Amino acid sequence: MELSIEIALQLFFAAMLAGWVDTIAGGGGLITIPAMLTLGIPPAVTLATNKVQGSSGTLVASLYFLRKGAIDLQKSKWSILMTFIGSIVGGWLVLQINSEALKTVLPVLLILMGLYFLLSPTVEDIDREPRIPYALFSAFVAPLLGFYDGFFGPGTGTFMTLAFVVLSGYSLSKATANAKIHNFTSNFSALLYFVLFGKIYWGVALVMMIGQTIGSYLGAKMVTEKGVALIKPVVVTVCFLMSMRLLLKF
Repeated sequence: MELSIEIALQLFFAAMLAGWVDTIAGGGGLITIPAMLTLGIPPAVTLATNKVQGSSGTLVASLYFLRKGAIDLQKSKWSILMTFIGSIVGGWLVLQINSEALKTVLPVLLILMGLYFLLSPTVEDIDREPRIPYALFSAFVAPLLGFYDGFFGPGTGTFMTLAFVVLSGYSLSKATANAKIHNFTSNFSALLYFVLFGKIYWGVALVMMIGQTIGSYLGAKMVTEKGVALIKPVVVTVCFLMSMRLLLKF
């Protein structure tokens, strides 16, 4: 694919916005995938290329949160490992069966999630008592989230944030930070597959990686500074936009 300056700038700014949105609320693919498809990039190549630039964004955000002490890597190591395993299994299974049936269920889940964040008075920037032990979260919830990302994908970061808030009792800022490193893990396992077996437009990926890196850094910085005042409205907006996109099959 020939990459003109005009197309490169479009992809750069789309990726930068997506990196910002994805770091705060998840759902950056809502921006990057349509951006690539509208430029005529084949769907399979779009998904593969999107994983390259998406992984760079989640990595940058994860490193920023780690540096700021928002993630306890020692505590999270088992849930990260189980997320990786779950994603591998999901990626393998999607090659065996049709995952299209999830498109009918996902919009409903996203609408319910958006309503939860919008209406729940408990989604604040304070830690609460966890509803399940972290060992149980690592053994069952983390691999399930990783499996979903490997099998289907849309809204993974948002689902992860909700899981940390509801089940682990994390504050919204802390849940967002921890969701990002787990989302990077599940993205990375899928990326390994695409690098080995998929077709990637590396020129497109490089331009979008630069945009994602800038957007993800800015998003991570704003999460640590603004907290729930920023995260909550962005999460709600992304949930409803993703559900509308899936319902309209955009």
